[in-house]
Amino acid sequence: MGNVKVVTDSTADIPKSMQEELGLTVVPLKVHFGQETFEDGVDLTSAQFYEKLKSAGEIPTTSQPTPHQFEVEYRRLAEENPENEIISIHLSSKLSGTFQSAYIASQTLGDDASVTVVDSKKASYAIGVIVVEIAQLANKGATKEECMKRLDTLLNDTSVFFMVDTLEYLEKNGRIGKASAVLGSLLKIKPILSLNDDGEVFPFEKVRGQKKAVSRIIQEFESRYGKNPVHVGISHAQANEEAESLMDKLKEQFNVKQSVITDIGPVIGTHVGPGTISITFTSTAE
Repeated sequence: MGNVKVVTDSTADIPKSMQEELGLTVVPLKVHFGQETFEDGVDLTSAQFYEKLKSAGEIPTTSQPTPHQFEVEYRRLAEENPENEIISIHLSSKLSGTFQSAYIASQTLGDDASVTVVDSKKASYAIGVIVVEIAQLANKGATKEECMKRLDTLLNDTSVFFMVDTLEYLEKNGRIGKASAVLGSLLKIKPILSLNDDGEVFPFEKVRGQKKAVSRIIQEFESRYGKNPVHVGISHAQANEEAESLMDKLKEQFNVKQSVITDIGPVIGTHVGPGTISITFTSTAE
């Protein structure tokens, strides 16, 4: 084990077992159902969230962690070992103020801890795949410089596409325009969505039906990764059967060295809704 410690937030949607195995520090965002507030993945699981969503009168809201929450974790890691160096990787700053909270905390600490805060410009397991790769490298004893060099490559090399069951949640949370949501619903168009270089949601391509969408996504991954070794992640919102079937298909067609199927947690689920499937690829070591 090296002295590089990796911190992320709950929107990375990394399975609990992997968080513990890798020694990750995960700072939770919050979900608000009216006057009730829950910490993402702490006192509200994915299953509980989607069950609660069914009976909710309106779509819940979300909020970022405070700078103090990050400061507490950074100080804890620094106190455990003064030689610890922290890499803190977070949800796209275009989608949340989480990165800003982490950055403020890092500046507040000054010389009390060595913290580098990174805007992943990604969401869900598109953050997770990067965090996992860096944590695995750090746990092998890599230096901070080596981890940051690999991180730069991963930030540029990681691709994500996702399909939502309905555009309602994205529209109500201000991620796409109302006109696009209404038109998509009327025409039964299932847009393939992605995140651009700035970390904002954009429609990659419009197709009719999920089967065509999956074929198009696979075609795009083929052109980007070919037979190179890849780490593949599928995050889903109550679509486990579809996720497992899709992962089997991807393993047949690509050189998959590591694969993860994970639940889309409450915060990301608030913005995309049930039925969403997200697919992430990044290059990994042989």
